[in-house]
Amino acid sequence: MGAKPASKGCKWLSWFIVFAVLAVITGAVALVMIKKKQNEKDNEVPTMGPPGVVVVKYSDALKTAMQFFDIQKSGKLVNNNISWRGDSGLKDGEDVKVDLSKGMYDAGDHMKFGLPMAFTATVLSWSILEYGDHMDKVDQLAKAQDSLKWITDFLVKAHPDDNVLYIQVGDPKADHECWNRPEDMTEDRPVIQVNISAPGTEVAAETSAAMASASLVFKKSNPTYSDTLLNHAKKLFTFANENRGSYSKSIPDVQKFYNSTGYGDELLWAAGWLYHATGDNTYLDFVTGDGVEFAGFGKPSWFSWDNKLAGAQVLLSRLTFFGGNKDNSVLQKYKSTAEAVMCGLLPKSPTATTSRTKDGLIWISEWNALQHPVASSFLAVVYSDYMLTSKTAKLTCNGDSFKPADIRKFAVSQIEYVLGNNPMKMSYLVGYGDNYPKYVHHRGASIPADAKPSCSDGFKYFKSSDPNPNARGA
Repeated sequence: MGAKPASKGCKWLSWFIVFAVLAVITGAVALVMIKKKQNEKDNEVPTMGPPGVVVVKYSDALKTAMQFFDIQKSGKLVNNNISWRGDSGLKDGEDVKVDLSKGMYDAGDHMKFGLPMAFTATVLSWSILEYGDHMDKVDQLAKAQDSLKWITDFLVKAHPDDNVLYIQVGDPKADHECWNRPEDMTEDRPVIQVNISAPGTEVAAETSAAMASASLVFKKSNPTYSDTLLNHAKKLFTFANENRGSYSKSIPDVQKFYNSTGYGDELLWAAGWLYHATGDNTYLDFVTGDGVEFAGFGKPSWFSWDNKLAGAQVLLSRLTFFGGNKDNSVLQKYKSTAEAVMCGLLPKSPTATTSRTKDGLIWISEWNALQHPVASSFLAVVYSDYMLTSKTAKLTCNGDSFKPADIRKFAVSQIEYVLGNNPMKMSYLVGYGDNYPKYVHHRGASIPADAKPSCSDGFKYFKSSDPNPNARGA
């Protein structure tokens, strides 16, 4: 787990916020430890309890983090609570007669990139599925579902035919030469698609995972929409799997922004979500058969928008923890590799990664440095909760035993660092606390709401020494 990732990507803050949201939510919940005399070796049986007393600071952090989704929205806004945001991107996709007005902008830019946006939807779905009751306790569940649907509405429109998926809106070069609010965009907004002649397995499979996971979120509340999402997910997986090829090769220009280092992880990730959504053994057969070549058994990796292996391994471990598949040797390998990921994160484990700062923060890359510690925290919380729910008392790392509480302690340490328990005593969640970044790379946050600078004139706000006028809500 010590190797640095080969792909760095852009500052896709919304998926970072997703992980922060997850870890914050789970930190806000009191878990019940029920001790029972079992035997001399394992005498503590942990179990999950219902949502407990909410820690106010975590609740506040969650509410702050959730605002980011509203800030990033494109299209005709509904029930807009962000005073400095308005309608934008209303003509996106018009030139190809497809309504691509919804979705979310990338970081502080005006681009829409399908791969990280779909990943955001998948992880947000996972968060709702695992911790929706906790979200509801602090009145954030409906907001999370709304944000998820804003993305999946875009993804549905972006898949107008079985073998066509629109994966980018906007011209990155033109976009980076402008600094103005999305409401005031005037530059051309070209779109890019993947198809049979220009395949993009990773982005199609990730979009399939997003659709499949979201179908579970809306299964009870909106069954018709859920069915629509699942239908798209199935077709996208077929498209991705039967027309294998990296979008980084089909469309070389994407390498400058969200370059993919491979598509096997997305195929496993999508198949895992489709199996959970359908129960169709076709997808289980894929992850235990043809997909094994991509599984990376025994090689723990870092979870990110580009590499979903660790996430797929944790997700598929559910089938061993809860699905009656304990005798499936291949699924056991997914679980064993997920355990290796956890062992690498635990600071006192014999196999602990050395990729961390002296203050304990996971440190993999200077570029978007917090993505890996927060992503790791999310997986750690989820895995520890699987252990609790299944009454799995311990995890063994090269002979040393660790409890679910040890894994959770690691996750909390990373989030506490992000929220201000760090050498700078600064919250890295913009808008949370009294000391947080006031100069963020975000067009809307840096330009006054009543200003309408031209494409080039807006750079005076980018270069300004004054704090961003809208950073509180960014």
